[in-house]
Amino acid sequence: MEREIVVKLQGVGVYHADNPAVTLTPRTRERSGEKVLEELNLEVAAGEVVYLIGRVGSGKSSLLKTLYGELPLVEGRGEIAGFDLTTLRRRDVPYLRRKVAMVFQDLLLLSDRNVHDNLSCALEATGWRGKSVIDMRIEEVLQLVGLEDKLSKMPFELSGGERQRLVIARALLNNPAVILADEPTGNLDPVTADGIVTLFHEIASKGTAVIMSTHNTALIENHPSRTLLFAKGVVREIDIQSLVSAKSSI
Repeated sequence: MEREIVVKLQGVGVYHADNPAVTLTPRTRERSGEKVLEELNLEVAAGEVVYLIGRVGSGKSSLLKTLYGELPLVEGRGEIAGFDLTTLRRRDVPYLRRKVAMVFQDLLLLSDRNVHDNLSCALEATGWRGKSVIDMRIEEVLQLVGLEDKLSKMPFELSGGERQRLVIARALLNNPAVILADEPTGNLDPVTADGIVTLFHEIASKGTAVIMSTHNTALIENHPSRTLLFAKGVVREIDIQSLVSAKSSI
């Protein structure tokens, strides 16, 4: 049985912008030299894990921001989780973000609220109502990420890996079709980082697509999956094992 395609990009040009509210057309962006990727064609299926690798500035984060609705798609055609990125309006972005969740390296947790309240605030902000319903959903996502016994802990009382798991729990609250993760293990030690990637694969096995940028090729070797290399304005699929072997022979 074929899996549903949850991300589809055709002939997409990706542009970087420090302020996404300005320079919204291809012509003005090209004048500013802000084009980082061109002619990108990509399909991602439900339940798939896709790694993005490449140097800083190669366009990985800009692509994730485009998929998340933070940067507008102004060249080519794109769809994600049923939303047309080509015609996406700003007022539609909050609804897109209920189906497309982002996991940042900078955790963006509420430092003055405990684990439960960090998650309840996110649920209430996306339209959930009723204490029993909210509490039940919080219990479900905390069990998924292994934090069910941390309900009353403050963020500063959690380890780095636990805080990242809390961010992932927050991303799961609305049953997203896609999780976008931008260097989610960059600040973690190797063992903790490995646990986070293991968790992403477990989440994907339940049907959510995960697209994750990383500089850590060892993690990809330990948890192999489809890998895309960003270089010189283009994206190509690679065999990570061949890339590592080539580097080690130099």
